[in-house]
Amino acid sequence: MKAIVTGGAGFIGSHLVEELILNGAEVHVLDNMISGHTEYVHPNAIIHTVDICSEVAGQIIVREKPDVVFHLAAQADVSRSILEPQYDADVNINGTINILKACHESSSVSKLIFSSTSGVYGNLQKDLISEDDLTGPISYYGLSKLTAEAYIRLFHQLYGLPYTILRYGNVYGPRQTAKGEGGVVAVFLEKLKKGMPLSIHGDGEQTRDFIYVKDIVHANIASVDRGNQETIQVSTAQKTSVNQLLKMLTQIHGSKVNTVHSAGRTGDIKHSCLDNRKARQSLNWYPKTDIFNGLSETYTFSCRK
Repeated sequence: MKAIVTGGAGFIGSHLVEELILNGAEVHVLDNMISGHTEYVHPNAIIHTVDICSEVAGQIIVREKPDVVFHLAAQADVSRSILEPQYDADVNINGTINILKACHESSSVSKLIFSSTSGVYGNLQKDLISEDDLTGPISYYGLSKLTAEAYIRLFHQLYGLPYTILRYGNVYGPRQTAKGEGGVVAVFLEKLKKGMPLSIHGDGEQTRDFIYVKDIVHANIASVDRGNQETIQVSTAQKTSVNQLLKMLTQIHGSKVNTVHSAGRTGDIKHSCLDNRKARQSLNWYPKTDIFNGLSETYTFSCRK
């Protein structure tokens, strides 16, 4: 299989590239290196330093004729999306359209697999969110991802381009940075490494569905042959509060962790937990890494390297 991974030098993308190559695929990476790192990319991957919004990115897809395109490249910083909605839309909407056009023109792509987010639901007051629940983003990032999803579905209707859309829970793991796509785990570990206090926004009772990066990778690979024209949540279906996260990190760290409290942030979601039954059924996938073990592995990578 020949695969193109947009954002393949980033946090999730680099893990996906590694797994694809271990499975025998030829992998091309499209990444502008704004948040990517060449040292994270498997040496057998072919790197194209290019922006997904550029004409060159489309030309590479048309020329290389991949079997599958994994579209992970994105502007994934919620706070930046609030401050710079036009930039957010340029990357996440126009960049996706550019990739879709190239996939159609290449005539070789058997599927586009798109990385989306639980942020499309906004502050949905529900214990367990399903794919059929109403969407209502409260950040431009969530809105741009939801809009990109709509373009993907319409491209399928108009041109027959197969797809699977994967909506992730709160992804964490080795190589995640505290900037850009960085979630609370990456931010906390960065502070721990520097001996700084951890910032708790609000009361710390906000919850997330934390999912380990390697489980996300396996869902992407399962989507190559499954989940056609489906929108599927990739999650643990377990909620963990920031305060619970802090307790586990303190245990792993082995000594007291100092904290400071601040006000909640605009665009942040209070609670988010995703049902994963559809992923289990459609992808024959389930999460293999519990949060304590995932945090331990991430801590070892981030704080002891």
